[in-house]
Amino acid sequence: MSKAKILIIDDEENLRKLLARIIGLEGFIVLEAGTAKAGFKILESEPLQVVITDVKLPDANGVELTAKLKSRFPAIEVIVLTAYGTIEDGVHAMKNGAFDYLTKGDHQDKIIPLVNKACDKALLQQKVSDLESKLIDRFGFNNIIGSNQLLNQAVDLAKKVAATDTTVLILGETGVGKEVFAQAIHYESGRKS
Repeated sequence: MSKAKILIIDDEENLRKLLARIIGLEGFIVLEAGTAKAGFKILESEPLQVVITDVKLPDANGVELTAKLKSRFPAIEVIVLTAYGTIEDGVHAMKNGAFDYLTKGDHQDKIIPLVNKACDKALLQQKVSDLESKLIDRFGFNNIIGSNQLLNQAVDLAKKVAATDTTVLILGETGVGKEVFAQAIHYESGRKS
């Protein structure tokens, strides 16, 4: 398995380099950015597990950035790091999806175990996502074999039903594929989790 990748977004270059070195010594691949914009460029080209971001960036607020990161890259875990921590910012960061919120100075002993936990969670989420994709591939509508007009209409109707949050009753004779349709509806719906 490849090493987990961490992105540090902090405009304080000395602190960013020190943190990158400490985390890198633990075996992680560490990427760095001085701005939120540069961080997003890296995120769009590199699969990452964890982002560590400062609250005060030249082009963004790290607490608000957390919400944007989680909406565009939901499997990535975000750790917010700040020199001026407040309870209000911490609560806001957590509501925005941050894995944790640390105050600089208090982070030396906590950062490595926290990065390990965040990586574990991100990697687990990726495995779950991969398994869900495999289930959809195996049990989804693409596995319904046939090309007659009635079957195609039934598949189209089942796809519409899968997109809703309603109870479905499938009727038919033995051997016509009711279970196949039930599985396809289940695995292609929001109810699979």
